[in-house]
Amino acid sequence: MAAEPSQPKSLILYAIWMTVLAVVLVWAAFLVRKVLLLIYVSGLLAIGFSPIVRLIERQKVLPIGTRIPRWLAILVLYLAILGTLTAVGFMIWPPLRDQGQQLWKALPDMANRGQDFLIAKGILNERLTWQEVVARAPESGGGEAVGTVVGAVVGVAGGIFGLLTILILTFYILVDAESLRTSMLRLFPARNRSRVAAASADITVKVSAWLGGQLLLGGIIGATSAIGLWLLGIPFFYVLALISAVGELIPVVGPILAAIPAIAVASTVSVNKVLLVIVFFVLQQQVENHVLVPKIMERQVGVSAVTVIVALLIGGNLLGIVGAILAVPTAAILLVLFYELTPSKEK
Repeated sequence: MAAEPSQPKSLILYAIWMTVLAVVLVWAAFLVRKVLLLIYVSGLLAIGFSPIVRLIERQKVLPIGTRIPRWLAILVLYLAILGTLTAVGFMIWPPLRDQGQQLWKALPDMANRGQDFLIAKGILNERLTWQEVVARAPESGGGEAVGTVVGAVVGVAGGIFGLLTILILTFYILVDAESLRTSMLRLFPARNRSRVAAASADITVKVSAWLGGQLLLGGIIGATSAIGLWLLGIPFFYVLALISAVGELIPVVGPILAAIPAIAVASTVSVNKVLLVIVFFVLQQQVENHVLVPKIMERQVGVSAVTVIVALLIGGNLLGIVGAILAVPTAAILLVLFYELTPSKEK
């Protein structure tokens, strides 16, 4: 009887210590949130690439009589991606350079016409030269300018370092995928390991389908951009369409940035062409955002259109561009876990 009063006290102490431990873990996770995000992105890429790596491992095109080592299969995949990006770069750079030079030469005349329009509307009182525009620009301290430049350099360097870290970490996750999977299964009771294995396989299929859906979206946007810009009479429409296809892989800002070269090229033709190109890209993005993305992701990943839209809104609001990129695969993973944790009682 004397031991009974101590039992509630022990439970209270246990609850306090567990709460403190949870707070410490959450705070530690917050401190290393950038590292955790890199690990999560690497894990998603590893999951998405794993079926492709498995196909390369088991290829039957080359008569070598044995499976390709996993590390070599991953390198082949990396080299294929790098080769594709390099080829795209070689296709894009020469025409962009030529068009950029033409645009630079046309800028003074375009600026003069713009000033004439502003003067005619009474917005501007007199014509200004480039030197006068720079001289009348708001002044900022030298230290602030230097800080801005340094911040931009640090941001670019950080982005490159993060990308390299993701690629390296993805490589090693793919190499050790089987051992990591076995270790993960050991965390669960033996009776539940088959369900966990099935859920992980379902997640792999959905994330791979998400990557395929992104490529499909890029192809659709690239094809429609080529057709639309060709009909509008925009030079180098095939290169501009390729830029649109690549930009589609980056949610939110990718399509906007991809439209800038097309608008710049259209400006070398006429103002009317600029307006038509802007209208074309606005309409294209409206269809892409409200029809293509929800429907394609619903068909590819098995996530409803409503879930896709809500996930994009939440992900973009929480983490910006990165959140928008990770929104759909994260929603697919959460849905798999939800269905596994809340199985239907219907027989």
